Amino acid sequence: MKTYALLTAATLVLATPALAQSPKGPAAKPTSTQVEKSKAALQDAKGQAVGNVTLEQTPNGLLIKGSFSNLPPGTHAIHIHEAGKCEGPDFKTAGGHFNPGKKAHGMMATGGKHEGDLPNLYVGQDGKVQFEFFANQGLDVKSLMDADGSAIVVHAQADDHKTDPAGDAGGRIACGVVAR
Repeated sequence: MKTYALLTAATLVLATPALAQSPKGPAAKPTSTQVEKSKAALQDAKGQAVGNVTLEQTPNGLLIKGSFSNLPPGTHAIHIHEAGKCEGPDFKTAGGHFNPGKKAHGMMATGGKHEGDLPNLYVGQDGKVQFEFFANQGLDVKSLMDADGSAIVVHAQADDHKTDPAGDAGGRIACGVVAR
């Protein structure tokens, strides 16, 4: 029994480096065990960095995490928009909300919600916020990386979660293009 245990341990020690290696170089293709991720670096209308968002595909939906600073204190809407363009100062080039299902805006609206609708952010008096959302209704990394891309947009006011098309959230105060 001891010999079998020693042989098993030796095999695992010798095999572990080979098992731990991952494909390298530009020819490497993602495997089903690799995680699909994308990110967005957001800037305000003056071109100043305000923070980052990461989007990670999970088996049950999309995990969205971020950290911002230098935002006005208070409640702000955050949405995923349909185009990967963030030209200031108004960021209108990001288009409307990401909404391939052509639904009404808002989690509380009849016939809602857009896939790009997310919960509000609560920014502290220091202008900082950290957040983590889980989106599991039709939102995934692959769909965000379509031909014209997508963007993460922070709005001046809170989203009321029902007013179409954008939740009465006010102007766009920060924007970042979603990229791999």
